[in-house]
Amino acid sequence: MSNAAKLSLHIPAPRSRPGEPVSFDHLRIPPAGALRRPDVTAPEDQLRDLPFGLIRVLDEEGRVVGPWDCGLSPDHLRRGLRAMLLTRIFDDRLFRAHRQGKTTFYMKSTGEEAIGAAQSLALGCGDMCFPTYRVLSWLMARDYPLLDLVNQIFSNAADPLKGKQLPILYSARAYGFYSLSGNVGTRIGHAVGWAMASAYKENDKIALGYVGEGTTAEGDFHEALTFASVYRAPVILAVSNNQWAISSFHGIAGGEQTTFAAKAIGYGIPGLRVDGNDFLAVHAATDWAAQRARSNCGPTLIELFTYRAAAHSTSDDPTKYRPGDEAAAWPLGDPIERLKRHLISIGEWSEQRHDALVAELSQAVRDACKQAEAIGTFGKSRPSAREMFEGVYKEPDWRLIEQRRELGV
Repeated sequence: MSNAAKLSLHIPAPRSRPGEPVSFDHLRIPPAGALRRPDVTAPEDQLRDLPFGLIRVLDEEGRVVGPWDCGLSPDHLRRGLRAMLLTRIFDDRLFRAHRQGKTTFYMKSTGEEAIGAAQSLALGCGDMCFPTYRVLSWLMARDYPLLDLVNQIFSNAADPLKGKQLPILYSARAYGFYSLSGNVGTRIGHAVGWAMASAYKENDKIALGYVGEGTTAEGDFHEALTFASVYRAPVILAVSNNQWAISSFHGIAGGEQTTFAAKAIGYGIPGLRVDGNDFLAVHAATDWAAQRARSNCGPTLIELFTYRAAAHSTSDDPTKYRPGDEAAAWPLGDPIERLKRHLISIGEWSEQRHDALVAELSQAVRDACKQAEAIGTFGKSRPSAREMFEGVYKEPDWRLIEQRRELGV
């Protein structure tokens, strides 16, 4: 008989389950402004402390502090606030539309609106975002037509994607928004490839690719980082760590061992960890990474430390796997309220102006939904069947020609 101790297998488990008290006391949240801001061209081996800190610009009173302040103008901040607020209002109305049977599926961005809005405004119009499904605020920040969004969600005859995508899997090339995919891990590799092509053609455009923290456990993520590192692709690799991959908490993907930003170290690329509920911090980190990419210094991995306040989708019930009040206890607060508080504190906003903006945006969303409903909701209206055969091959395959003839379209 061996005297060796028996091995035991560690099974990661969240600290709180439904019905249990919520506590985020284990999180180490450094004060705003504490993390240094190095030069964008600094060698990677001088940046290895950054993945273990947290870039924060707004403190608890809504004041701007520290070296990551980019000096954004009040107008720029109001654009960000508008995009975030419009996203939340749109989400709430279209979520209700799903419950009314007007669409088959919906996913909200609640609590994560600062990410897409800040990064959209930080990057240029020719740069390309390879998104996940919780960065609708990217499109809102670039004034994508609300009616087109609703038509796509309803899959009606005016769907700009002609029925070729599921609801909320948007595609808007002119707005720097690459086609969404339910298989989110694929898009980060596409972002690296797009960036490599841009560099190969001696262009000046960069790419941004998103994954959730759960996807970092998949091969697509590691293959993308390898190519990005080896070829110094001008790309920003964003990990939205919102604590939950549907019902699997972040520990299943390695979140208990280290930060997700620290995964960059093994590939020899910089890693930044950012308060994802701080619009100014997300903007600053994205701008830093973009400058680095445009300087031919290669990729940057950014972990966006945030919390998914709503359900994963309309098919999910988060009360089955986490406490119902967990979102309210998240220590980094609500991104909209934090930016609003900052603008009020510097005399560039007010509760009255905020209420007026809420009313204006709510009416715009209602109007878009009303127009889309007049065209038709799910099952009441649909794109022509001939659209199935368009845009498949450059030259139609004989089988497609025959199938189209049989359908008579």
